[in-house]
Amino acid sequence: MAGAGGGGCPASGNDLQWCFSQVKGAIDEDVAEADIISTVEFNYSGDLLATGDKGGRVVIFQREQENKSHPHSRGEYNVYSTFQSHEPEFDYLKSLEIEEKINKIRWLPQQNAAHFLLSTNDKTIKLWKISERDKRAEGYNLKDEDGRLRDPFRITALRVPILKPMDLMVEASPRRIFANAHTYHINSISVNSDHETYLSADDLRINLWHLEITDRSFNIVDIKPANMEELTEVITAAEFHPHQCNVFVYSSSKGTIRLCDMRSSALCDRHSKFFEEPEDPSSRSFFSEIISSISDVKFSHSGRYMMTRDYLSVKVWDLNMESRPVETHQVHEYLRSKLCSLYENDCIFDKFECCWNGPDSAIMTGSYNNFFRMFDRNTRRDVTLEASRENSKPRASLKPRRVCPGGKRKKDEISVDSLDFNKKILHTAWHPNDNIIAVAATNNLYIFQDKVN
Repeated sequence: MAGAGGGGCPASGNDLQWCFSQVKGAIDEDVAEADIISTVEFNYSGDLLATGDKGGRVVIFQREQENKSHPHSRGEYNVYSTFQSHEPEFDYLKSLEIEEKINKIRWLPQQNAAHFLLSTNDKTIKLWKISERDKRAEGYNLKDEDGRLRDPFRITALRVPILKPMDLMVEASPRRIFANAHTYHINSISVNSDHETYLSADDLRINLWHLEITDRSFNIVDIKPANMEELTEVITAAEFHPHQCNVFVYSSSKGTIRLCDMRSSALCDRHSKFFEEPEDPSSRSFFSEIISSISDVKFSHSGRYMMTRDYLSVKVWDLNMESRPVETHQVHEYLRSKLCSLYENDCIFDKFECCWNGPDSAIMTGSYNNFFRMFDRNTRRDVTLEASRENSKPRASLKPRRVCPGGKRKKDEISVDSLDFNKKILHTAWHPNDNIIAVAATNNLYIFQDKVN
């Protein structure tokens, strides 16, 4: 791959070759709105991959064990469990429909045989337990095998129930429901490194929850002005630090990031650090404020850096330097001349997410035309790849794509005018340990991996 090294990148510095592994989802041209994927998340080990969609469903894929006879063929991801997480609701007090769409999924670290995850729509967060059952009890005293109760007076001898093997069942059960705490739409949830608490953020407030307590949460950030006409910015994303349980950040529609320390006060309206890049007056335009809005913020696994995504770029910030980012990567600079038409078709408001690879050496984010971008932080090289069924032969290498911003187009380039803005990759995820990536393209989930020789 011309760029984007990763966890499995050899020490010689050879480029990583990405190849097709799997695609999930129907091929239909007419895509049902409910089937559009709205979030993608690997668990801490990377053995499970969860997707949420606009229909309120959560689908979990499990990585199969590696095949001993083909040591280089790494395990594929197959459906492990599917369940309906949220249903559409109606708020009668405000005459508002509450969509069932899953906005975010966050896994909890595994503590026992079961897996736990948080899923949220616009208003309600749910804690789900995903567990396996491959045995069933038989030989009860007070009921027959078909479940009917027996007459106690007819029981002449006591039996000891025994466990018998059965076909594997994967059960998803809601263990906690955290509701009625957000007036506005929830855009983020983040599990704390203490594994006991988590935060949820909407447009104007951030709440802190305990995983065991559903009837109350603590409001830790509130930026709602007394007069809503004075509102100048909204919260767009929030995340806990991966190692320091008292530190979290939140980003705003003005392109700023605030880092808060919960030790300083109960209400973190006063930030500890304020990250903002000075605007270049020469490049100011009508769209400047819209395209500077941050759509995603992610801490690096090390906790030293954080990454923010705005409409045209990805920026990497050192937590010790607030004045400007240490890296700025242009995602699709060729769209700067198209902002007017992107404003008219509402694409300028699309919220692209971003993610780190395991060693924090590469970052990935999405673009239009089913393109996604990777940036190698060490070599400063980048690549554009495409999630497409056309090159979905097993282990087929992904060819780098190039977009021609205008003028004479070369043979392998795609004209910026022929890009399909309805095909967009907003959600991506990178395996925490291996070079395996998951890319959501409308209703399809593509899985790519590095090419093992």
